[in-house]
Amino acid sequence: MEDRTDGDRDRIPAPQLRRRLARRDLRAVSEARRALRELLGQWGRTAGSDVAELLTSELVTNALVHTDREAVLTATIWPRGLRVEVRDFTGRRPRLCVPDADDGTHGRGLMLVQSLADAWGVRAHGVGKSVWFELRAA
Repeated sequence: MEDRTDGDRDRIPAPQLRRRLARRDLRAVSEARRALRELLGQWGRTAGSDVAELLTSELVTNALVHTDREAVLTATIWPRGLRVEVRDFTGRRPRLCVPDADDGTHGRGLMLVQSLADAWGVRAHGVGKSVWFELRAA
C-alpha cells in the first residue's frame, strides 16, 4: 500500500484533470465521475472507464465523508495507463476492512479499490495524505 516510483514519472503525461472538492459536498462525486469520463474520452482511453469512474467515486466519497475537509482530485493519463489521486488534509490513514453483511454499502470502498486497481496506495504529505490507484492501459 506504499507509493512506488516507476518509469512513468519520467515521461511527459497527457494533460491532467485537477479539481478542488469542497468539504462535505457530495455533488462532487458525480461531477468527478463526469470530468474523468470526459478526460478519458478526450484521449481515446475509454476501455476500463467504468472501473476508473467507480474507483474515483469511492476515493472522492471517502475523502469528503471521513475527513470533514476539502480535498483535491488529480487524474493523469500516462502512456501506460491512468493514475488517480485524491488528496485530503488530515493525517488519519484509511483502514482497509472487510465489512459486515449488516453494513449495507458502507465500508466497501477500499476493498473495491484493492480488488479492481492494478496498483494503489497511500502517500503521506506534510499535511494530510493522498490515496491513489492506477489502472494499466488495455
